[in-house]
Amino acid sequence: MLLEGRVALVTGASRGIGAATARLLGAEGAAVAVNYFQSEAKAMEVVADIERGGGRARAYRADVRDGEAVREMVRRVGEELGFVDTLVINASIGFPVKPFLEYTWDEFEAKLTGEMQAAFFAVQAVVPAMAQRRRGCIIGISSGLSRQPGWGFSAHSTAKSGLDGLLKSLALELGPMGIRVNTVAPGLTITDATAHMPQERRDQVVRMTPLGRVAQPEDVAGAVLLLASEHARFVTGTYLAPSGGIQML
Repeated sequence: MLLEGRVALVTGASRGIGAATARLLGAEGAAVAVNYFQSEAKAMEVVADIERGGGRARAYRADVRDGEAVREMVRRVGEELGFVDTLVINASIGFPVKPFLEYTWDEFEAKLTGEMQAAFFAVQAVVPAMAQRRRGCIIGISSGLSRQPGWGFSAHSTAKSGLDGLLKSLALELGPMGIRVNTVAPGLTITDATAHMPQERRDQVVRMTPLGRVAQPEDVAGAVLLLASEHARFVTGTYLAPSGGIQML
Protein backbone atom coordinates (compact mmCIF):
# COMPACT_ATOMS: atom_id res chain seq x y z
CA MET A 1 0.00 0.00 0.00
CA LEU A 2 2.36 2.67 -1.25
CA LEU A 3 -0.30 5.39 -1.18
CA GLU A 4 -2.29 4.52 1.92
CA GLY A 5 -4.01 7.61 3.31
CA ARG A 6 -3.50 9.63 0.14
CA VAL A 7 -6.16 11.32 -2.02
CA ALA A 8 -5.49 11.41 -5.77
CA LEU A 9 -7.32 13.34 -8.47
CA VAL A 10 -6.77 11.89 -11.94
CA THR A 11 -8.12 13.99 -14.80
CA GLY A 12 -9.40 12.23 -17.91
CA ALA A 13 -9.60 8.99 -15.95
CA SER A 14 -12.48 7.20 -17.65
CA ARG A 15 -10.33 5.31 -20.16
CA GLY A 16 -6.82 4.58 -21.37
CA ILE A 17 -3.84 5.77 -19.34
CA GLY A 18 -6.05 7.73 -16.96
CA ALA A 19 -8.23 4.75 -16.12
CA ALA A 20 -5.23 2.45 -15.61
CA THR A 21 -3.61 5.06 -13.38
CA ALA A 22 -6.74 5.54 -11.29
CA ARG A 23 -7.07 1.78 -10.81
CA LEU A 24 -3.44 1.36 -9.78
CA LEU A 25 -3.41 4.29 -7.36
CA GLY A 26 -6.61 2.95 -5.84
CA ALA A 27 -5.11 -0.52 -5.50
CA GLU A 28 -2.16 1.03 -3.66
CA GLY A 29 -4.38 2.65 -1.05
CA ALA A 30 -5.24 6.10 -2.41
CA ALA A 31 -8.79 7.41 -2.41
CA VAL A 32 -9.26 8.29 -6.08
CA ALA A 33 -11.28 11.06 -7.70
CA VAL A 34 -12.03 9.82 -11.22
CA ASN A 35 -12.55 12.84 -13.45
CA TYR A 36 -14.44 12.51 -16.73
CA PHE A 37 -16.22 14.81 -19.15
CA GLN A 38 -18.35 12.67 -21.49
CA SER A 39 -17.78 9.01 -20.62
CA GLU A 40 -19.78 8.65 -17.42
CA ALA A 41 -20.39 4.91 -17.82
CA LYS A 42 -16.69 4.24 -18.30
CA ALA A 43 -15.82 6.39 -15.29
CA MET A 44 -18.27 4.46 -13.13
CA GLU A 45 -16.64 1.21 -14.27
CA VAL A 46 -13.29 2.50 -13.01
CA VAL A 47 -14.87 3.47 -9.68
CA ALA A 48 -16.49 0.02 -9.40
CA ASP A 49 -13.18 -1.72 -10.12
CA ILE A 50 -11.43 0.25 -7.37
CA GLU A 51 -14.20 -0.44 -4.89
CA ARG A 52 -14.21 -4.16 -5.71
CA GLY A 53 -10.55 -4.19 -4.71
CA GLY A 54 -11.39 -2.67 -1.36
CA GLY A 55 -10.51 0.92 -2.28
CA ARG A 56 -12.36 4.23 -2.23
CA ALA A 57 -13.28 6.17 -5.35
CA ARG A 58 -15.84 8.57 -6.76
CA ALA A 59 -16.46 9.90 -10.25
CA TYR A 60 -16.58 13.64 -10.93
CA ARG A 61 -17.75 15.24 -14.15
CA ALA A 62 -15.91 18.40 -15.18
CA ASP A 63 -14.54 19.92 -18.36
CA VAL A 64 -10.96 20.60 -17.31
CA ARG A 65 -10.84 23.52 -19.74
CA ASP A 66 -13.40 25.31 -17.55
CA GLY A 67 -11.80 26.92 -14.52
CA GLU A 68 -15.01 27.23 -12.50
CA ALA A 69 -15.93 23.59 -13.17
CA VAL A 70 -12.48 22.46 -12.01
CA ARG A 71 -12.62 24.53 -8.82
CA GLU A 72 -16.05 23.12 -7.99
CA MET A 73 -14.80 19.58 -8.65
CA VAL A 74 -11.83 20.05 -6.31
CA ARG A 75 -14.11 21.50 -3.64
CA ARG A 76 -16.40 18.45 -3.85
CA VAL A 77 -13.46 16.04 -3.77
CA GLY A 78 -12.23 17.76 -0.62
CA GLU A 79 -15.61 17.33 1.05
CA GLU A 80 -16.20 13.74 -0.05
CA LEU A 81 -12.76 12.11 -0.19
CA GLY A 82 -10.41 14.54 1.54
CA PHE A 83 -7.62 16.97 0.72
CA VAL A 84 -6.12 16.31 -2.73
CA ASP A 85 -2.42 15.65 -2.16
CA THR A 86 -1.77 13.96 -5.53
CA LEU A 87 -2.80 15.40 -8.89
CA VAL A 88 -2.33 13.51 -12.15
CA ILE A 89 -2.86 15.81 -15.15
CA ASN A 90 -3.87 13.31 -17.77
CA ALA A 91 -6.85 14.73 -19.67
CA SER A 92 -5.79 15.28 -23.27
CA ILE A 93 -7.45 17.47 -25.86
CA GLY A 94 -8.35 15.89 -29.20
CA PHE A 95 -6.68 17.03 -32.40
CA PRO A 96 -6.58 16.08 -36.09
CA VAL A 97 -3.56 14.13 -37.31
CA LYS A 98 -2.52 15.80 -40.56
CA PRO A 99 0.28 17.84 -42.13
CA PHE A 100 0.93 21.22 -40.57
CA LEU A 101 0.08 23.08 -43.77
CA GLU A 102 -3.43 21.60 -43.71
CA TYR A 103 -4.19 22.91 -40.23
CA THR A 104 -6.36 25.95 -39.67
CA TRP A 105 -5.31 28.23 -36.86
CA ASP A 106 -8.53 27.43 -34.99
CA GLU A 107 -7.67 23.72 -34.98
CA PHE A 108 -4.11 24.34 -33.87
CA GLU A 109 -5.08 26.87 -31.22
CA ALA A 110 -7.77 24.61 -29.76
CA LYS A 111 -5.18 21.94 -28.99
CA LEU A 112 -2.63 24.35 -27.55
CA THR A 113 -5.08 26.36 -25.49
CA GLY A 114 -7.05 23.34 -24.31
CA GLU A 115 -3.93 21.49 -23.17
CA MET A 116 -2.71 24.50 -21.20
CA GLN A 117 -6.14 25.14 -19.67
CA ALA A 118 -6.38 21.51 -18.55
CA ALA A 119 -3.13 21.86 -16.60
CA PHE A 120 -3.46 25.49 -15.51
CA PHE A 121 -6.88 25.24 -13.89
CA ALA A 122 -6.21 21.91 -12.16
CA VAL A 123 -2.93 23.07 -10.66
CA GLN A 124 -4.32 26.38 -9.47
CA ALA A 125 -7.26 24.59 -7.85
CA VAL A 126 -5.22 22.10 -5.79
CA VAL A 127 -2.02 23.97 -4.96
CA PRO A 128 -3.31 26.36 -2.26
CA ALA A 129 -4.29 23.46 0.03
CA MET A 130 -1.06 21.63 -0.80
CA ALA A 131 0.99 24.70 0.04
CA GLN A 132 -0.88 25.21 3.31
CA ARG A 133 -0.01 21.65 4.36
CA ARG A 134 3.45 21.84 2.78
CA ARG A 135 3.05 18.57 0.90
CA GLY A 136 1.83 17.63 -2.52
CA CYS A 137 2.61 15.71 -5.68
CA ILE A 138 1.75 16.76 -9.24
CA ILE A 139 2.41 14.51 -12.22
CA GLY A 140 1.70 15.60 -15.78
CA ILE A 141 1.19 13.09 -18.59
CA SER A 142 3.09 14.39 -21.59
CA SER A 143 4.24 12.43 -24.64
CA GLY A 144 7.50 11.27 -26.19
CA LEU A 145 6.36 13.37 -29.15
CA SER A 146 7.17 16.50 -27.15
CA ARG A 147 10.85 15.78 -27.77
CA GLN A 148 10.75 13.52 -30.81
CA PRO A 149 8.11 14.76 -33.29
CA GLY A 150 6.04 12.52 -35.50
CA TRP A 151 4.50 13.19 -38.91
CA GLY A 152 1.06 14.79 -38.59
CA PHE A 153 1.46 15.50 -34.87
CA SER A 154 2.66 19.12 -34.96
CA ALA A 155 -0.20 20.41 -32.77
CA HIS A 156 0.19 17.58 -30.26
CA SER A 157 3.99 17.91 -30.11
CA THR A 158 3.75 21.66 -29.60
CA ALA A 159 1.07 21.39 -26.91
CA LYS A 160 2.95 18.72 -24.97
CA SER A 161 6.19 20.70 -25.25
CA GLY A 162 4.31 23.57 -23.63
CA LEU A 163 3.13 21.25 -20.87
CA ASP A 164 6.72 20.10 -20.29
CA GLY A 165 7.84 23.70 -19.90
CA LEU A 166 5.03 24.52 -17.49
CA LEU A 167 5.76 21.49 -15.31
CA LYS A 168 9.45 22.37 -15.04
CA SER A 169 8.54 25.91 -14.01
CA LEU A 170 6.13 24.56 -11.42
CA ALA A 171 8.78 22.23 -10.01
CA LEU A 172 11.00 25.25 -9.46
CA GLU A 173 8.34 27.52 -7.98
CA LEU A 174 6.43 24.98 -5.87
CA GLY A 175 9.39 23.02 -4.50
CA PRO A 176 9.91 25.43 -1.56
CA MET A 177 6.26 24.79 -0.62
CA GLY A 178 6.89 21.04 -0.30
CA ILE A 179 5.23 20.21 -3.62
CA ARG A 180 6.91 17.90 -6.11
CA VAL A 181 6.18 18.19 -9.85
CA ASN A 182 7.24 15.63 -12.44
CA THR A 183 6.52 14.64 -16.03
CA VAL A 184 5.69 11.20 -17.44
CA ALA A 185 6.14 11.06 -21.21
CA PRO A 186 5.11 7.69 -22.65
CA GLY A 187 5.94 6.35 -26.05
CA LEU A 188 3.31 4.66 -28.22
CA THR A 189 0.66 3.25 -25.89
CA ILE A 190 -2.28 1.09 -26.94
CA THR A 191 -5.42 3.07 -26.09
CA ASP A 192 -8.59 4.23 -27.83
CA ALA A 193 -6.62 7.21 -29.10
CA THR A 194 -4.15 5.00 -30.97
CA ALA A 195 -6.63 2.38 -32.18
CA HIS A 196 -6.60 3.90 -35.67
CA MET A 197 -2.88 3.27 -36.13
CA PRO A 198 -2.15 0.71 -38.88
CA GLN A 199 -0.69 -2.58 -37.66
CA GLU A 200 2.28 -2.06 -39.97
CA ARG A 201 3.17 1.13 -38.09
CA ARG A 202 2.83 -0.60 -34.71
CA ASP A 203 5.10 -3.40 -35.90
CA GLN A 204 7.66 -0.84 -37.01
CA VAL A 205 7.65 0.75 -33.55
CA VAL A 206 8.05 -2.67 -31.93
CA ARG A 207 11.12 -3.36 -34.07
CA MET A 208 12.65 -0.04 -32.96
CA THR A 209 11.93 -0.60 -29.26
CA PRO A 210 14.65 -2.34 -27.20
CA LEU A 211 12.08 -4.08 -24.98
CA GLY A 212 10.35 -5.43 -28.08
CA ARG A 213 6.76 -4.22 -27.64
CA VAL A 214 4.64 -1.10 -27.35
CA ALA A 215 3.25 0.10 -24.03
CA GLN A 216 -0.01 -0.80 -22.39
CA PRO A 217 -1.76 1.81 -20.21
CA GLU A 218 -0.69 -0.13 -17.12
CA ASP A 219 2.97 0.43 -18.04
CA VAL A 220 2.46 4.18 -17.90
CA ALA A 221 0.43 3.92 -14.70
CA GLY A 222 3.38 2.16 -13.09
CA ALA A 223 5.62 5.13 -13.87
CA VAL A 224 3.06 7.46 -12.28
CA LEU A 225 2.96 5.31 -9.15
CA LEU A 226 6.74 5.35 -8.95
CA LEU A 227 6.79 9.15 -8.89
CA ALA A 228 3.77 9.46 -6.60
CA SER A 229 5.14 7.19 -3.90
CA GLU A 230 7.18 8.37 -0.92
CA HIS A 231 10.13 6.46 -2.34
CA ALA A 232 10.41 9.37 -4.82
CA ARG A 233 10.15 12.03 -2.11
CA PHE A 234 13.35 13.77 -3.30
CA VAL A 235 12.48 13.59 -7.01
CA THR A 236 11.10 16.69 -8.70
CA GLY A 237 11.48 18.34 -12.09
CA THR A 238 12.12 15.02 -13.84
CA TYR A 239 11.00 13.80 -17.26
CA LEU A 240 10.36 10.06 -17.07
CA ALA A 241 9.86 8.25 -20.38
CA PRO A 242 8.16 4.82 -20.11
CA SER A 243 8.86 3.99 -23.74
CA GLY A 244 10.57 0.59 -23.62
CA GLY A 245 13.83 2.28 -24.50
CA ILE A 246 12.80 3.87 -27.80
CA GLN A 247 13.41 7.23 -26.16
CA MET A 248 16.67 7.40 -24.22
CA LEU A 249 17.46 10.67 -22.49
